[in-house]
Amino acid sequence: MNSQERMDALLAYRKPDRVPIGNQFMSLGFNMINVGESITDGYDDPEKCFSAFLKTTEEYGWDQILQSYRHTILGSADFGGRVRLPRGPYEGAVVIESYPVQTPEDIETLAMPDPRLAGDIPKALRFAELQHAHGLPAAFFSRSPFCMASNMCGSETFLRWSIKMPQRCERLMQMALDHTFNVLAVWIEQFGAENLFVWLSSPGESNQLISPRLFERLALPWHIEYHKRLKSIGIQRFGVHICGDQNQNLPSLAKATPWPHPSVLSIGSEIDIESAATFFPQDIIYGNVDPVALQCATEQEVYNLTRTAVEKGKKAPGGFILGPGCELPPLARPENMHAMTRAVNDFGWYS
Repeated sequence: MNSQERMDALLAYRKPDRVPIGNQFMSLGFNMINVGESITDGYDDPEKCFSAFLKTTEEYGWDQILQSYRHTILGSADFGGRVRLPRGPYEGAVVIESYPVQTPEDIETLAMPDPRLAGDIPKALRFAELQHAHGLPAAFFSRSPFCMASNMCGSETFLRWSIKMPQRCERLMQMALDHTFNVLAVWIEQFGAENLFVWLSSPGESNQLISPRLFERLALPWHIEYHKRLKSIGIQRFGVHICGDQNQNLPSLAKATPWPHPSVLSIGSEIDIESAATFFPQDIIYGNVDPVALQCATEQEVYNLTRTAVEKGKKAPGGFILGPGCELPPLARPENMHAMTRAVNDFGWYS
């Protein structure tokens, strides 16, 4: 099978020929360094970023499942905060220099962004155009309303307000949700809902930051509302990155199951693949080799970690994609990337 046939099989609850390798989902920095370009250019130049994605995918034998170009929308950048591009290989993402919301009064004057021009939406749209022209789904990549709202004022401030003045958090999450779907409407107009792959990431809901009780009270209702809207506009392909240690959130997520099935559930290395597959048997589990190991471990250690992930993932009833537990480190060792591919080729076949 080719990459598209493998993905089509998974979405139809059929086994592909082998486990797909989805390393390129979050690999912008690694791709750019791999082809001799700077990470800064990867975040600023959609053409260079897409070219690096294609070259790296071919070099390492990965499947062309999906590549995200940064986030399509960001709370700080889109709502008027100040962000800058990464500087050098040790900064793997944009850096927030000031938040658009610094006081409660700022919420009252916060304006909704232009869904076509705010932040780096035009660059994200250009990247989606390149994907579509190449026969790939056009990516729309946002954070959850909880995460985007915290990105407007800073996580520390947001979490304080979540306890003392939760109505402020609710207001910011409503604006985040509305902005997400205002921009998604642009993508639908450009490509058609049937040609999109919508991804959501939720690092702010990690139990390293919030309790499962706070997740269920404040974050989960907005996940449910997000999917009600998503269903109403006909999106057919969806994935979510459940980032970090969210083991204590899994029971309430599984009970709500707000997304359609099968969706792609990307999990951090902190969540066991078999546990995720038990909670979400109707979904495709994506993960979850430790990103730290991909930069710091030996080639044999990464080979062994990949083999373990593949052997667990092949048992997932809803299907499995092999990938890292979060973004590939920009300075991940090339021999470790080859070790992942080799382990899948050795142990990832279904027959």
